Order: sequence, then structure tokens, then C-alpha cells
Amino acid sequence: MAHRSALRLGPLLLLSLCASSTPVSLLRRLGEHLGQIQDSSSPSLSLGPGAVAIPKQGWLEQPLDPFNASDTRSFLQRYWVNDQHWTSQRGPVFLHLGGESSLRSGSVLRGKRQGWELPLWCSEVGSLHPPNHIFLTGHPTALAPAWGALVIGLEHRFYGLSVPAGGLDVAQLRFLSSRHALADVASARLALARLFNVSTSSPWICFGGSYAGSLAAWARLKFPHLIFASVASSAPVRATLDFSEYNEVVSRSLTRTALGGSPECRAAASAAFAEVERRLHAGGATRSALRSELGACSPLDRAEDQAELLGALQALVGGAVQYDAQAGVPLSVRGLCGLLLEGPSNRSRSAPYHGLRRAVQVVMHSLGQRCLSFSRAETVAQLKVTDSQVSGVGDRQWLYQTCTEFGFYITCEGPRCPFSQIPALPSQLELCEQVFGLSASSVVQAVAQTNSYYGGQTPGATKVLFINGDTDPWHVLSITQASGPLESALLIPSASHCMDMAPERPSDSPSLRLGRQSIFQQLQTWLRLAEESQVRSGA
Repeated sequence: MAHRSALRLGPLLLLSLCASSTPVSLLRRLGEHLGQIQDSSSPSLSLGPGAVAIPKQGWLEQPLDPFNASDTRSFLQRYWVNDQHWTSQRGPVFLHLGGESSLRSGSVLRGKRQGWELPLWCSEVGSLHPPNHIFLTGHPTALAPAWGALVIGLEHRFYGLSVPAGGLDVAQLRFLSSRHALADVASARLALARLFNVSTSSPWICFGGSYAGSLAAWARLKFPHLIFASVASSAPVRATLDFSEYNEVVSRSLTRTALGGSPECRAAASAAFAEVERRLHAGGATRSALRSELGACSPLDRAEDQAELLGALQALVGGAVQYDAQAGVPLSVRGLCGLLLEGPSNRSRSAPYHGLRRAVQVVMHSLGQRCLSFSRAETVAQLKVTDSQVSGVGDRQWLYQTCTEFGFYITCEGPRCPFSQIPALPSQLELCEQVFGLSASSVVQAVAQTNSYYGGQTPGATKVLFINGDTDPWHVLSITQASGPLESALLIPSASHCMDMAPERPSDSPSLRLGRQSIFQQLQTWLRLAEESQVRSGA
């Protein structure tokens, strides 16, 4: 009980206590920050006096090792349920999968504007477009009223409150992988169907965003008899060791006028990083002033700490692109470019640097951090902590998955990258060795095995809708063009990471609104197929 109470302090406290700012951790914290803000717009609902509040939290007992029947160890996996719109036990079930962080109640409670309720309009499902009074997003809860769907959110093993007893040492983490998570999905699908007395003919549709989007696609690929269809948002289905394409997309996005960028903005970003490097190499008082100006917690004398600083600054710029124009984002492309280009004609060599410095201050304030740690030694020490109560928001677990399955190491060594040309890949691979004792060759092999097992960008799954935004750097690892009649893909212009799942806003672009209508129409097609199958079978 004490274990769960401590974890319930949640990411808000962890954000203020954990000062690690490696590229991966900074991007993860930005994602957590946005998730909290977006979920805060979806307060718990009540069905009336004396009724049970929505959503409801539950627990499933799952095998720790689902691939070894002789291993009787188990853990409790958290799930959330919203049955507010569920009209029939024969109706569909929308299963929202969690990814590499805690799954909050917002996983089954979103798509509601303050003072408005999403109406049930099953009689209007036959229309080509959703009625104007529906606040439509690609989030499963926003779509549930149209079909009277039951919505269930399933937290990923080893994240949030679904951490098995025994800590996070390497012997325990061998039970953490996408394959284990998919086994949990299959087991949960069967157990929850029994628990809620769902009809055997009811279609189950998986939803997920980012890594969880990949899981949604793979769940349909590996368990087509259990999962009728899947909606995969911003799903990086191709594992890659050297993710240099990430910063190539960032570079292009900084020049796009539709986002508030320009060629001048990209040039200013390059100039800002060049100035940071100059001040680092100058040493002495210049480097000390840089430390103070960028809010570093400790000196920047070591080369490895300087590399951490440059990588974190890249992540800050990358985050502005990855989460561009989303509610609660500290910096959008437009805002970042405004800071970088601020000043009289931007002629001073240091003007872009001062804009980057202000961008750092904006993000620090937004994340509630007094200073940023660029100490490589502190990063390694934090990642080695095996106590799940103090291990951050899942950094150790996610690093383990990158070392044993995915890679996803963002680098900047090519000519098309506008930032500091630092050898990031060796540093990332060294983390796998330092924290988990995993060699670089084993990481290379693991990435290749992942693509072989799932099929990379040609998985061959049917009834999967892949949704991406062309602003999102992760879209290059997803599927943006359909490879056949039974695979669908949607690339939304100027949309960022998982933006289709975010709450609807008046400022949403026409292309995003049209994309969300396409998601609705694809679900409509699938559920008509399911209904026809029910009629034929007499269910």
C-alpha cells in the first residue's frame, strides 16, 4: 500500500524533483506535461446523485512471465473504465493502450468541453459526416458516444502503478518488452470481456499514440482473432538505431511558414548553437557565464557534460516541433522562431543565442525546474536507481526498451542537421552498457530483431489506420501511405505528434478537422462490417 501511495504523488512532483535533462528525458517530460494539461480539461463525471463516478479504476492479475507456464509469479495491472456511453453488451469496446508512462484517467475521459456533453446519436451513424454538434477528435472517448462504446484504458506493465513487486533491476526488467505488453493486451482482452459480460460478437478496437500506437497496430497484427481493428496515431513501427531523420524533420519544420518558421529561423537556430559551442570552448569566465545563463545546476567543464548540454538544447528545439501548436506546449515553432529572431534586424552574432537562452527559461518555468542538470554522471546515477518509487517517470524502463528493442537514438551528425555536430550515438550506446551491461552489438541485434518480428514499415496487418502529422519527426518511422486495400494511412498536413488525439480547439486547422473526420469515417466502415458479421452469425 505504501508503494502505491508514493507513486500516486505522480509526475507533477517528479517533474519538479528530477532535474535530469538528457535529450530523451526532456522530450519525455514535455510529453508528460502536455498529457497532464490535456487531461485536466476532462474532469471526472458523475451520473447523478448516488451514482458511481466515472471513470472507474480496476486491477487485473497478470502473469509476470506469460511465456512460461511454470512461472506462477504475477503482478497487478491497472485499467480504467468509462461505461457512460455503453448502450449494449453487443456494442463495441474501444481499448486505449498505455505506453511508456503512467496511464491517467484521461485515457478514458476526454472529448468533453467545459459545460457541454457529447450526446448519444446512434440514429445518425449512417451519415457520411459526423453532425456539427459533436466535438470530434481521434481520442476513443470522444468517438465512443457515436456507437455506444465501452472505453477501457490499459496501463503498460512496469509503468505508472503497474510495476511488479521486486524493483527495476535487470533481472526483473527482462519481463519488460513490447511482446510482454502484447501478451498482457490479449490476456486483458479476454479477462475484461468476461468481467463486463461483453458479447463474444462485440468488436474490440485498439487505440494508441506514439509507442502505444505501435502496440495498437501490433495487437491487431498478432491477435487478429481478438482485436477487430486498430487506430495507431504517430506510431513509430520501424525500430532504428540511428534516428538522424528526426532532426532532418526538425530542420525542415523551422523553415515552414505555415508553422511560423522561415529560412531565417533555421539559420538563427544554427547560429545560436554555434555561439553556445564557442562559449563552451572559450572556458573560464565565459563558460561560467554560459552555465548561469542556461540555468545549469553544475559546472560545464567536462566534455561529456558539454555534450549533454548540447543534446538537451537540441531536444528543446525538437520538442517545439514535435508538440507544435498543442495545448499547454511551452514553445511552438512560431514562439521559438520569434525568440530566436528577436532584436533589431538580428545582426548581432549573439542575438540568436540570447533567444535560445530565453527559450530555455520558458521551458524551465513551464516544467517547474529551478535549474537543469547536464551532468552525465548524475544522469547515469539516476538511471541506475532500481527502486520504482524514486525512478522518475519511467526513464529507466524506457531506456531499457530502447536498448533491448527499439534504439530511437536521435543524432545530429549529417549536413542537414542545423545543430551541433556531436557524436550522440556512441554516447547513447554507452548508456546501455553503463546502466544495464548491454553491449553496443547487442543493441544493434535487438533493433534488427524487432523489425524482423513486427515487419517494420511493412507489417502486413489488416484493418489498421495509421495516422501521422507531417510536422511530427516520428512520422518517418511510421506508415504514411497505404500499402494495400486493407491498410489505411492518413498524413495530416502541419499536424504534430498525436495531435489527432488531442482535445478539440477552436484554433484547430482545417486539415486537422478533416483528418479527424477521416478517422470517424474509417471507424464507421469497420463497425458496419462488424454489424454485418453479427447479423450473418445471428449474434
